[in-house]
Amino acid sequence: MDLLPRSPGEFGSSRYWDRFFRQRGQRPFEWYGAFPELCPVLHKYVRPRDKVLVVGCGNSELSEQMYDMGMCEDIINIDISDAVIRQMQERSGSKRPKMSYLLMDMLQMDFPDAHFQVVLDKGTLDAILTDEEEATLAKVDKMFAEISRVLQVGGRYLCVSLAQDHVLKKAVEYFSQEGWVVRVHQVAGSGDKQQFVLPVFVYVMTKFRRIPGSAPQILEICPEEQDKLMRVESVERLVAAVKDRQHYALLCSQLSKTPCREQVSLDLCDKESGRPRYTLHVVDSPSVKPSRDNRFAIFIIPQGRETEWLFGTEEGRRQLAASAGFGRLVTVALHREQHYEGMAGIQAELSGKVMELAPPGLSAQQQVPFLSVGGDIGVRMVQHCDTSPLSGEYVVEDVKGDGTSYFRRLIFLSNRNVVQSEARLLAPAPLSGQKKRRKDKKKASPTEPPTAIDKSYLCCEHHKAMVAGLCLLGGPDPLPGDEAVLVVGLGGGSLPLFIHDYFSQARVAVVEIDPSMLEVATRWFGFSQGDRMRVYVSDGLDYVAKLAAEVFALPPAAPAQYDAIMFDVDSKDLTVGMSCPPPAFVERPFLQKVKTILKPEGVFVLNLVCRDIRLKESVLATLREVFPLLYARRIEGEVNEILFCQPSPEGRRDPTELGARARALEGDLRQPGRPWDSSYALADMLQAVKIL
Repeated sequence: MDLLPRSPGEFGSSRYWDRFFRQRGQRPFEWYGAFPELCPVLHKYVRPRDKVLVVGCGNSELSEQMYDMGMCEDIINIDISDAVIRQMQERSGSKRPKMSYLLMDMLQMDFPDAHFQVVLDKGTLDAILTDEEEATLAKVDKMFAEISRVLQVGGRYLCVSLAQDHVLKKAVEYFSQEGWVVRVHQVAGSGDKQQFVLPVFVYVMTKFRRIPGSAPQILEICPEEQDKLMRVESVERLVAAVKDRQHYALLCSQLSKTPCREQVSLDLCDKESGRPRYTLHVVDSPSVKPSRDNRFAIFIIPQGRETEWLFGTEEGRRQLAASAGFGRLVTVALHREQHYEGMAGIQAELSGKVMELAPPGLSAQQQVPFLSVGGDIGVRMVQHCDTSPLSGEYVVEDVKGDGTSYFRRLIFLSNRNVVQSEARLLAPAPLSGQKKRRKDKKKASPTEPPTAIDKSYLCCEHHKAMVAGLCLLGGPDPLPGDEAVLVVGLGGGSLPLFIHDYFSQARVAVVEIDPSMLEVATRWFGFSQGDRMRVYVSDGLDYVAKLAAEVFALPPAAPAQYDAIMFDVDSKDLTVGMSCPPPAFVERPFLQKVKTILKPEGVFVLNLVCRDIRLKESVLATLREVFPLLYARRIEGEVNEILFCQPSPEGRRDPTELGARARALEGDLRQPGRPWDSSYALADMLQAVKIL
């Protein structure tokens, strides 16, 4: 502790450094890593015939090792401490005759202009730029001006630094404005891990003649252990890129010392494009008793299954880690924009990186297992991608589920972890012998998924619950005759298609604000319109308001229009704690309009996805004000909650009666020759409702 300065300003005091080196003696003091870590970067920019100036040399062995390794010999070292200069002259004088040590202030050097090809600074800038006071900044400007003066055109200023925001920004702004090329390297395996948690960087500023006018800035970063340079467009982006790497180093340091109480997530990016390639979640299981073989594992999530509850939620990943039986499990999600060379390729790519996330005390030689479902990385085939003015970028993709099942999904890239619509794909029918022989000759890919949509299958649990809500329609018969149904929100069209096909007399009207979604549903999800199915491209708010106005204009005895109204519409505003529906759809004046176009014995079914507890309570309170009878059905393992709202309390039924009506409805829907999946279980859906 006695070696530390009393205040940051002492870093610029020769008296402080004399005292520092006298107390430390002959032991070298290596700021920010030793020669082995810095050597790969220095080799790129220091040539054997270069004349090199080392500013603020201290008693570091760096110059000596550069000399001894033959990197270069014409090295002049300067420092403001007389004690360290005498010490270093005694240590190197006879051994390294071409290298010299001079007592000199780098703010006022005696060298002529353009005297050096390289100026090397290891921690000196960090020691001076301890704050952003005017006097400090003036001193740094003077330092930079002197370095610029003594460097030849084409020469390099190599600055080894921890890259604090204000230090990096000052250096990059100064030299880029002078027309120099600025490059930042991260040093691999840098420094003493006990001394410095943060990684070490080398700024490489290459001097060019200043061009009159506004020449474009050239700013580049080279991440750890990579030769590929990444061009960035601004100083702010360069600082942000460095900060990302510092945060990662801090995270790895934290994970290597203590178990993480909360799940940690991070992206690993592609070297070429800089786009996310892997998304990792680190999950610790305190309940798992550690042994040599169960401390750490990597789980590769099959492509396309990252949205499933087990892989896409904190609780699901926690359950996955516990059932896998490992103290720390890192789940790895694969991105749709990337190409992967199978499990072996992923393992080779990730092996070194994931070890940086290992739990405390794990040996570097420990074999870490890579796990997955079925031992492969799954199948994902992007069928279509486009951009909608309303929904933004979206993709339609086919993914492999459990076993041999394939599914088609619609994903909005603004919320890429949520499946907007999903449909099961039908397996191709068996081929006759002759056709099969012709097919075999084509050698179809064994991983090629089917393409026909299974319109009889509801993939989404909340859609099954919404269909079950039709049991609440009035009358003793659980299956009304020619019911009129309004669905707001088309998506892929699976919900209105199912109602149209299974309720053979139902008249279905669908409102969809985005014309692109109608095109997607028709082209990719088997949706079609007909006499009993019509789509209206309109804002649901406007459409309902228009119908309500028409009802008000009719005679008092005129009936309302719909037996059932269903809202399954997502919110484009991700800043609100409710992703479905948009807040305007659950405001009291609009809900009154919904009630106006709903028959007295009808049912309003709402898919509510709300993580904000207070907002959810407010929505429920508003619904109760408008609809006296309100049922709720939570979807297990999901945030979705399906609300069944009725205009009259007289239709109240307990869950047992609802279950009986659901069984009767299910019997009516299960007609000969009509597919019916056992997962629909309408009775179970309704017996679990809660009356609010």
